[in-house]
Amino acid sequence: QVQLVESGGGVVQAGGSLRLSCAASGRTFSSYVMGWFRQAPGKEREFVADIRWSGGSTYYATSVKGRFTISRDNAKNTVYLQMKSPKPEDPAVYYCAAQKEGAGTHDYWGQGTQVTVSS
Repeated sequence: QVQLVESGGGVVQAGGSLRLSCAASGRTFSSYVMGWFRQAPGKEREFVADIRWSGGSTYYATSVKGRFTISRDNAKNTVYLQMKSPKPEDPAVYYCAAQKEGAGTHDYWGQGTQVTVSS
C-alpha cells in the first residue's frame, strides 16, 4: 500500500522557520516527481515546489522562491520542505504528492499537515 505521510506542521513565528516532512512508502519512487502543494481556507489548492527523485532537480512557485527549499533523503525515502521567513499568505494545509514523470496527474497524495503563522 502506497503511503505519503506528512509531518512537521504547526505554528511558526513570522521570521522563523519550519520543516515539513513527507515519508513515502509502498513502492519505488525513483521515476517520480515529489511535490508540495498547499490549500488555505476558501482558496484553491496551489503548487508550492517539486523535486525529481532521480537527479534532484527542483522547481518552485514564484511566491516561495528564495524562502522555501525542497529536498529529499533517498535513504529515508523522505521529502522535506524547509520554510523560512513565512509570510501572511503561507498559512495553509500543506500536502505532499507524487507524480510519475511525464504523467499529467498525481498518483498519490498525503493527508496534509497544517501550518499556522503567528505574528
